[in-house]
Amino acid sequence: MKTGGFLNPIAMADKPEKQQQKQINIELDEQTAEGIYSNLAIINHSVSEFVVDFISMMPGRPKAKVKSRIVLTPQHAKKFLKALGENVQRFEQAHGPIKDYEQPPIPINFGPTGEA
Repeated sequence: MKTGGFLNPIAMADKPEKQQQKQINIELDEQTAEGIYSNLAIINHSVSEFVVDFISMMPGRPKAKVKSRIVLTPQHAKKFLKALGENVQRFEQAHGPIKDYEQPPIPINFGPTGEA
């Protein structure tokens, strides 16, 4: 799997040693490595943060559940958008365009415990 992080280690290799950032070791436990399936994301924001709720919706079920919530600063949200766009572009270059489809509008109602 090819990845591109916010720190962009590929671009860092071109910088002189004094300007390079220290290496960061990232741990990934087994449960997190399995990932969480999501087929819907809802994004909200305030002046200080972006909140992304990843949701799993099953066909024919009237109820869906937020599986993960990620909170980002506006700066990291912008970097994430750029990194995701670059990865989608690389994917499409390798595998062809991703087909988009229209979904019928479904009213979404957060319960009392789903407030940000």
